[in-house]
Amino acid sequence: MARTASAQKKLGKYELIRELGRGSTGIVWLAADPFAQRQVAIKVATPEILKDPVKGRLYTHLFLNEASLAGKLNHPHIVQIYDAVVTDKLCYIVMEYVAGSTLETVCQPGHLLPLDQVVEIGFKCTRALEFAFRLGITHRDIKPANILLTPEGDIKISDFGAALVNHSDRTQVSGVGSPAYMSPEQVQEEPLDHRTDIYSLGVVLYELLAGQRPFQASSDYNMIYQIINSTPTPVEQLRPDIPAALARIVRRAMARELDQRYPSWAEFSRDLAEVAREELSGPSQNFPDAEKFDSLRRLPFFRDFSDVELWEVLRFADWSRVKPGQRIIRDGEKGNFFCFLVQGELTVTKQGKMLNLLTPGDCFGEMAVFSPHRRTRGADVTALTEATLISIRGEALSRASEACRMHFYQAFLLVLAERLNLANQRLAAF
Repeated sequence: MARTASAQKKLGKYELIRELGRGSTGIVWLAADPFAQRQVAIKVATPEILKDPVKGRLYTHLFLNEASLAGKLNHPHIVQIYDAVVTDKLCYIVMEYVAGSTLETVCQPGHLLPLDQVVEIGFKCTRALEFAFRLGITHRDIKPANILLTPEGDIKISDFGAALVNHSDRTQVSGVGSPAYMSPEQVQEEPLDHRTDIYSLGVVLYELLAGQRPFQASSDYNMIYQIINSTPTPVEQLRPDIPAALARIVRRAMARELDQRYPSWAEFSRDLAEVAREELSGPSQNFPDAEKFDSLRRLPFFRDFSDVELWEVLRFADWSRVKPGQRIIRDGEKGNFFCFLVQGELTVTKQGKMLNLLTPGDCFGEMAVFSPHRRTRGADVTALTEATLISIRGEALSRASEACRMHFYQAFLLVLAERLNLANQRLAAF
């Protein structure tokens, strides 16, 4: 049960509100940051653990490790670290407060998530962990307890205290982590890279799908023996409705041998997106986030956008499927949105005369949004086949981050340059 702190109780500049959780090594508080005017979560090491001559050094090291990442892991699916204090007598980390629970609550029979949501969680984790990997960070402790689940069904990865940062020996700490989720190379204390996190995420997906861990053991020793020597029950035998493609993804992520495991986060996430698109996405207007993100990443227009910016675009863009013959833009109407064609073909016509054929990757409608002197549409755009569209309203883009807007403007300049080049080629052909 949560405990309420007195109104006067403070930790540094932070006003403690109530206790969120307590363990043998620390307490997590909900607190208020009066300067940033936001709620935060503060993880505080217990005085007892810091006084222990062995554990005190270990946990001080872990707090220092996590504190070193403050301000670096700015990703929508990673818990942000705002501040830290690490001394011999006081250690605490100030983090983004995420309401909800952890994935532990949905790993039990009777509480399992739908398959599409599990794939979404896995995909978002792969993108977040690749973001960390590109910064030289390997988490090393991926497990359901370290993945937060918001009430809206979104996720955020937390607790980078055990992370391997830039493959530095200083951050290589043994005896930390949960053996049930460790890779064979991690339990044998071999050199590690991002593929140990790939294995651990595979175990998390297995548990989310099956409601049990791949290996069951009565002791850590027995667990380690099974991880090194045994093969788990195929996940599809425990949950028969799992598509064969998804079962193959989990099996490959958990491959004992490194050369059989996913070599990169990009390949892992691409396969999950493919399952979301081909196996779990119906004909409705509901698009899985994995499908949306993967579609954006494939479009040439968004080539130079960072992952963080793509997630931002994903949140303010509208996605739709249209039928053949459906009018998307009408000549003479006022325009307040522009579009990207993801799939299918569209025709551009003026007074019944064909002007252009749009194919996947093309954008259209932006002139009526961005031109101060041209607010009306100059042609009709109609679906020739079934098509998938991304629509972005001008006011939504105006509220985007500066970096995101700048990439839009840069990409549109390239589009205009390509159109001018094409027009010049056509003129030269006459």
